[in-house]
Amino acid sequence: MNAAASLLLADARFPAGGHAHSGCVEPAVTAGLVTGLSSLEAFLLGRLRTAGLLAAGLSAAACGLASVACGLAAGPPSVEAWAVLDAEADARTPSPAQREASRRQGRALLRAARTAWPDAPWLEEIGRPPHHSVILGASAAAAGCSPLDAARIAAYQAVTGPASAAVRLLALDPLQAAAVLARLTDEVDQVATRAAASASGPLEDLPSPSAPALDLLAQDHVRAEVRLFES
Repeated sequence: MNAAASLLLADARFPAGGHAHSGCVEPAVTAGLVTGLSSLEAFLLGRLRTAGLLAAGLSAAACGLASVACGLAAGPPSVEAWAVLDAEADARTPSPAQREASRRQGRALLRAARTAWPDAPWLEEIGRPPHHSVILGASAAAAGCSPLDAARIAAYQAVTGPASAAVRLLALDPLQAAAVLARLTDEVDQVATRAAASASGPLEDLPSPSAPALDLLAQDHVRAEVRLFES
């Protein structure tokens, strides 16, 4: 594990476009579902256990696939293997708005990762704009991280990005928002551990939790005339 590299990938200052996305907090605020710290914490916990678990599983699987090219297993990953994993992400993301947002973030992260880790050949093999969780795992492998590290980064980002967006949208006390995130750290670790364990088996065993409320919020957001965030 490269601890410093994992911190870099998890850092909001890494130029991967995450600052432009709210993780559905913006439409939740508009709908009156998130109004303060208490409702934000409930929203983040629900998002972590659904979208966060999904992203963590896919990221762990992508990291494991890319690690093959690092000599940790036999045989390099193929273009078709990446396409299959990307299709798994598509199948687990029923909302068109969510799929498009994921690919926009994935495209931005791929550009940053290719610059940061130019010696990772599998980053050049990924064709169409990938889902964010897939390229996050591939980038984590390029940085020397394990599948568990990749899962932990994905789970962490599932709550930190929306929390940051909520601070801006609701003018929350950032110190209190940080306290909310601190209370979720054990849950983040549990989600990451579960996701990484699932990624060691067949792709059909990857988590596929549903989050219909998030899907509906995403579709409402994409139709909004005025919005601060892309998603």
